[in-house]
Amino acid sequence: MNRSVAATLAVLWVLLLGACASGPSADPSRGWTVEKLYAEAKDELNGGNYKKAVEYYEKLESRFPYGRYAQQAALEVAYAYFRQRESASAIAACDRYIKLYPNAPNVDYAYYLKGLVSFNEDLGLIAKLSSQDMTERDPKAMQESFDALRELVTRFPESKYTPDALQRMRYLVNALAAYEVKVAEYYLRRRAYVAAVNRAQSAITTFEAAPALERAFLVLIRSYQAMGLTDLQQDAERLLQANFPDSPLLKETRSDVSWWRRLY
Repeated sequence: MNRSVAATLAVLWVLLLGACASGPSADPSRGWTVEKLYAEAKDELNGGNYKKAVEYYEKLESRFPYGRYAQQAALEVAYAYFRQRESASAIAACDRYIKLYPNAPNVDYAYYLKGLVSFNEDLGLIAKLSSQDMTERDPKAMQESFDALRELVTRFPESKYTPDALQRMRYLVNALAAYEVKVAEYYLRRRAYVAAVNRAQSAITTFEAAPALERAFLVLIRSYQAMGLTDLQQDAERLLQANFPDSPLLKETRSDVSWWRRLY
């Protein structure tokens, strides 16, 4: 091989290496230290580029699986997924963090974030109830949110996230009760009285003192009256008066026998 050919091949080899290094598969983060990778991920997160932040956090955990940066990345990637509205991934990341770092100082935030993800997923449900068929709605997200927040409150009563969690839990209790009552009313409108009674009783026994239960008692009264079960109807009336003595609905129960049909 003469010198000119060898020189040409050498140049081509250098160009080929340069093309590979600058091609679409090149990883600009290759060779970054854990501090650099975390800082870049944090910058992307703060800048709202959640997809890129997730990418960097996952690379950090892959390359540096131990230490405080990996632990923090495991939590912040859950938040990035949450802000990206990838609920399933966010919840999975929270669960993973809780499993890997059950005694970490920030594990309370993992429980809180998990509850927040599901809470936001079903936020506004009550405003939409009237335009939907209640038997087709699944309150799973609300229940999952409540369970996660309850875990936080139980395990970490002194956490700074607990006061907000308690407020959200109160909202969720009434939202879940309202869901059950709406379903009961749905059955009542369709004269499925036994089903209406069962759902109303479920709401009353499960969600003690929720404001929505006022209408649950009314569903019982209407259903029993429609079925001609006078004794049970009167028992339900007494329970309504005992639990909601100032309820305007009490007046409706004392009108003529067709009062419940007029209201639906």
